[in-house]
Amino acid sequence: VMEQGRMAVFQDPTGAFISVWEPKKMFGAEVTGKQGAYAWAELNSRGLEKAKPFYKKVFGWGEKISPMGQGQGDYTEFQQDGQSIAGAMEMNPMVPQEVPSYWMVYFGADDVDKQHQKAVGLGAKEMVPPQEFPGGRFSILSDPQGAAFGLLSMSRR
Repeated sequence: VMEQGRMAVFQDPTGAFISVWEPKKMFGAEVTGKQGAYAWAELNSRGLEKAKPFYKKVFGWGEKISPMGQGQGDYTEFQQDGQSIAGAMEMNPMVPQEVPSYWMVYFGADDVDKQHQKAVGLGAKEMVPPQEFPGGRFSILSDPQGAAFGLLSMSRR
């Protein structure tokens, strides 16, 4: 991208697109986990066991596995240097077959409910209403052009 850096877009073995950035003048995402900034990314995969070795080979990611609950399978946290940096799970079988594997990006929200309602008021469509999960609170919306995104507030530990 001119003198700012280099970028590539590719697909994992299950079809999920992912981009990589090699910084030159522009470092990349310098602010994370704050209101409106990148907070988390989550791979929803149709074949997670095929995807995990790919990410390990490409990025050197380790993994931490946690059960999600009865009948829900496991949740994988991809880790770099012992820190969780992204998540992954097998796509819910209720999702229509034509939906391919994908990465969902979550943006930080000090108040998920308030930001969710603000987005809906600005034309976003609710996909998953605000709800609790063991690590905090989240919701999923699609913007007026149809691009899905999540809002996330992590619990203070």
